[in-house]
Formats: sequence, C-alpha cells, structure tokens
Amino acid sequence: MSETTESLPKAYYQYLQELQAIDFVLVDLTLYLDTHPDDEQALAQFKQFQKRKHNLMTQFESAFGPLHQYGLSPATGSSWAWSETPWPWQV
Repeated sequence: MSETTESLPKAYYQYLQELQAIDFVLVDLTLYLDTHPDDEQALAQFKQFQKRKHNLMTQFESAFGPLHQYGLSPATGSSWAWSETPWPWQV
C-alpha cells in the first residue's frame, strides 16, 4: 500500500461518510418500495439517490482509487490499482 491512513485527506473520509449515508437511504427506500411498488415519489427519490451515489463513486474513484474489486470499479492506467488503496480496516 502506498499511503498510510495518517496521510489520507479529510475529503477521503467525507466521501466515504456520504456514500454510507446514501447507501442507508437506498436500502431504506428499497424496503419501502418492496411494499409500496406504485409510490412514484419514493421511486423518484430512489432514482435521485442512485444517481447521486454513482456520481460520488465516480468522483471518489478518480481521486482515490477503486471502491470495489469485482469488476464494479473501472480499471484505469497501466497498473492494477486495487491493492494501492487503503483496506477497509485501515480507515
């Protein structure tokens, strides 16, 4: 790993915190929509948060590297970047 947790910028943690909050909202809306599939307002909120999560993930990954390993994050550059970022228990 090229960076230690002491050298991670504050923005790294801000992105992660916002992504976790959005994930919570998406799970909650998923559960609600399971029982209220015709609620157009809830579906619109789900789509809004889904788009926000995608945008945040793109911003995070361009600044700090991949969030996911299994083909969900883009491979950029000429080297494998997954092992270059902090592991979950290091942040």
